[in-house]
Amino acid sequence: MKIEFVGAAKTVTGSSYIVKNDNFTIMIDCGMFQGRRELKERNYLHLIYAPQEIDALLVTHAHIDHSGLIPKLVKEGFNKPIFATSATADLLRIMLPDSAHIQEMDAEFFTKRNKKLGREAVEPLYVQADAEEACKYLDAKDYGEIFDVVPGVKARFRDAGHILGSAMIELWVEENGTTKKIVFSGDLGPRDQAIIKNAEHIEDADFLLVESTYGDRIHKSKGDTYAEFKNVINEAHNKKGNIVIPSFAVERTQEIIHTLSDLLKNGEIPLVPVYIDSPLAISATEIFRKHVECYDDDMKARILRGEDPLNFPSLTYTKTTAESKELNKKAKGAIIISASGMCTAGRIKYHLQNNLYKKEASVVFVGYQAEGTLGRSLVEGAKRVKLYGEEVSVNAKIYTLGGFSGHADKDGLLEWVSKFKNKNMKVFVVHGEEKSSSNLASLISENFGFKTTVPSWGDIVDLNTFETTRMSYGVVPENIRSIDDDVEQIDVLVEAFIAKYQKAKNDKNMALMDRVGNDIEDLKAMIKRVSEKL
Repeated sequence: MKIEFVGAAKTVTGSSYIVKNDNFTIMIDCGMFQGRRELKERNYLHLIYAPQEIDALLVTHAHIDHSGLIPKLVKEGFNKPIFATSATADLLRIMLPDSAHIQEMDAEFFTKRNKKLGREAVEPLYVQADAEEACKYLDAKDYGEIFDVVPGVKARFRDAGHILGSAMIELWVEENGTTKKIVFSGDLGPRDQAIIKNAEHIEDADFLLVESTYGDRIHKSKGDTYAEFKNVINEAHNKKGNIVIPSFAVERTQEIIHTLSDLLKNGEIPLVPVYIDSPLAISATEIFRKHVECYDDDMKARILRGEDPLNFPSLTYTKTTAESKELNKKAKGAIIISASGMCTAGRIKYHLQNNLYKKEASVVFVGYQAEGTLGRSLVEGAKRVKLYGEEVSVNAKIYTLGGFSGHADKDGLLEWVSKFKNKNMKVFVVHGEEKSSSNLASLISENFGFKTTVPSWGDIVDLNTFETTRMSYGVVPENIRSIDDDVEQIDVLVEAFIAKYQKAKNDKNMALMDRVGNDIEDLKAMIKRVSEKL
């Protein structure tokens, strides 16, 4: 039996793993790569596995970095069951068509650009028809239900406490008369999240794949985050500027609504107008209302008392593009919550374009910002960014509230791993930037004695011998590439490099200096690529 690491290995996006032997091929997650250009290019590769040979797909949760390539998988020949929890299945039915719409819009933009450069048109990764076709294969399962995946393989979803419907996966595989158990953590949530239940614990496994998004960091407490959020809103309100919150449409937006509802109820912030400007977030909120089985005891009790923590008098949902654009004309001292959470697509870019240059405005980040994203550049201090091809000065106040993260921090991950009792268990640390994954791997090995490794993208590990081989990747289509993209990314890296260098120099921060070094290497590679094209 082998595991192929086809995504989220030494990076936080593109989650995907394949478990196979001579009798079956099973995929766990099929996520889209996001962030740096080199990562996003992986989405355009011909899939480095044969979709028609996959017997089943299991999805941990609906976030696009775990599900975003499912329509492409179907487009290229996959037509087998897609197992997920009921809430995840409902979310995928809105998120995959939304992702397809973004792919279509991006392809249209790149085709126009390529036409000017005398290059070929760009086909979208997939279209809405592919997404709708993919949803036909969804097979919803309850938490705790053991079900047959293929002959000889059983699975069970356990609550991961990350977003609505998120799950860990227990996989039992029969091979040569013995049964081995593989556990996939998916994305693990922190303790005491608003709305949903805490992650469950699992005690037995032969092999564990554990995420490491925050494998080298500790979150602020919920109480400190609550107080900081209150202070940010009050400070920004006093300046009479807008507060723009880039937020993931699923879970993070609903948690922010929940928190704002409490702050208003307690009289801790003024009754400011709040706009949810994301059609996807609006649809997701309705799905939240449907899946009460995912709620924690506090949320259930509030609902039984007749409360609606996902609504309050000054909250407005904007559905149309026209309504969204109108916000920037009429909104003064308002809170605008919009997707995407890392500022990579969607209406949030329009709101940033209209607010970043204003000294009275504020931008509040409430989630993880992957390397190479606009969000990452802003939190690292970029003074200028490009939006819709135009350079925008960053004069707004930038805040980062790590306590809203939907991921467990270093201590939370270690606490979860500590519950496993099999001292011979093998651990693969995945879904984290290399530094974060390596740090968590070392801590797991030191604290618990488990044999631990950090796989790379394309690694194939034989679970019987623990030997590793590599798969080939293919070539990115030339019409996807452009000098314009490289130059824009170089601009982003230069700004981030300058900001981080100054901060590292002032703080004498060696960890930050390491990240500066990584930026330099990325910059060298991009400059070389541009020079080769000229």
